[in-house]
Amino acid sequence: MEYGWLTIVPPLVAITLALITKKVIVSLLIGILSGAFILTGFSPVGAISLSAMTMWEKVSDPWNVAILIFLVSLGILTYLMVIAGGAAAYGEWATKRIKSRAGAQLASLLLGIIIFIDDYFNCLTVGTVMIPVTDRFRVSRAKLAYIIDSTAAPVCVLAPVSSWVVTIMSTMGEKFRDVGITMEPFTAFIRTLPMNLYAWATLAMVAFVAVTELDFGPMERFEREAKATGNVYGPQAPEENVRLPKISEKGTVLDLVVPVIGLIVFAIVMMAYTGGYFAESIGFLDAIKNTDAATALMYAGFLALALALVMFLPRGVVQITRLPEAVWRGFLSMVPAMLILCFAWTIGGVISELGTGLFLATRVGQALNPALYPVIMFILACIIAFATGTSWGTFAIMIPIAIDFAVLLAPDLLIGMIAAVLAGAVYGDHCSPISDTTILSSTGAGCNHIDHVSTQLPYATVSAVMCGIGYIVYGFMAHSGANQAITIAVSLLVTLGLLGLALKGLNTLTSSAEPKMKARRRVA
Repeated sequence: MEYGWLTIVPPLVAITLALITKKVIVSLLIGILSGAFILTGFSPVGAISLSAMTMWEKVSDPWNVAILIFLVSLGILTYLMVIAGGAAAYGEWATKRIKSRAGAQLASLLLGIIIFIDDYFNCLTVGTVMIPVTDRFRVSRAKLAYIIDSTAAPVCVLAPVSSWVVTIMSTMGEKFRDVGITMEPFTAFIRTLPMNLYAWATLAMVAFVAVTELDFGPMERFEREAKATGNVYGPQAPEENVRLPKISEKGTVLDLVVPVIGLIVFAIVMMAYTGGYFAESIGFLDAIKNTDAATALMYAGFLALALALVMFLPRGVVQITRLPEAVWRGFLSMVPAMLILCFAWTIGGVISELGTGLFLATRVGQALNPALYPVIMFILACIIAFATGTSWGTFAIMIPIAIDFAVLLAPDLLIGMIAAVLAGAVYGDHCSPISDTTILSSTGAGCNHIDHVSTQLPYATVSAVMCGIGYIVYGFMAHSGANQAITIAVSLLVTLGLLGLALKGLNTLTSSAEPKMKARRRVA
């Protein structure tokens, strides 16, 4: 049945309500019901029944069940690593060895990269561990919050083993099956990595800012005051810091590093296992391509938990009596993510049934130059994620639409368009004042939330503008039939090159302005 412009109602309702209410789950639910209402011929009872059946169908799917189990095991693992004292031990290690402001900022960046398995865990841990170090070298809390936020979503979206990758894979997997794409979702995710321009640009920018002490926009005032007076908070009173559970004093840096490395190794081995490497005579890479990624991650989560328990229990860094606490708290930490994921699967199913992506691609997409599709997807994802405060909700809405556009109008741009959605969603999530990771970053750093938002926005936006140019380059090169590897390399190099030029220019401007400011202060 052809539903015409009614097909855009569910995503439009979800986005609009999220803007007004700031409640993502409720907005997604109403979007689901509105789509089901249309599908059932405007029957209220039928809409509720169809919504429930669609959700049950999605949640009970073996692939999705494995993903939910992995998320729970990940939550338990991260909680165990916190109470074992591994992160705290890293902080003590760093305090003894760091000798400069640049070193303190780079150590914060490194810890954020190490803790890539979950953005919530990243935000809470990096702030708590690094505050004593950054305060010692008079790094403003606003700068620390920026570093934390820049190594949360941007790092997690690049990690092949994280709570984010399972969300992205599940959203892609559902749509791939609907449109007949046989590519393994994990393979598609890996192929998006070099084209996730915003994540790479953000990490490069943090490193550059840390080494060169480049401060511009509102951040410059906070950093100048911190250096001159030692007031790392700025004019606003700091918000209450995160309260972590009781942490063992026996923990070592290995209690943080080994479980994370173990999770990665186990994931790779299990991907090879589920792809038939140990049972069939196929190569390792072929096994990885044929893997059941959700099942592999579920197994890896169990094995990483077992490794952590073997490390922690005999040494007493975690008492056996605290295991029920770890299970419960770890589960609770993942409940918001699991709820969003379940509703994302459901609205994706409803949108697919209505043919929203097909309709937009045929009615709207044909009027545009296909070479502009990647940058258009990037901009739309930026706007939606910034307005709603959630990258995961943006994935649910935009990935199916991007896939439909690519399948119908530009198959050669499929991976680039998905990557553009991921990048745009991360930018919006990174700097949105209502994003959970933005809030957790400011809280974890002990920084006033509005101060964090205002100081971070110029940095994030500079990266986003350069990424937009990179996606334009990618779109025109890929659509013209250029070699895919060369296209990706050129797009990434253009993005990073332009970012480097912009930062160098800003550095020159701020350096030349500083003597004038000092002269004015002396005259005053």
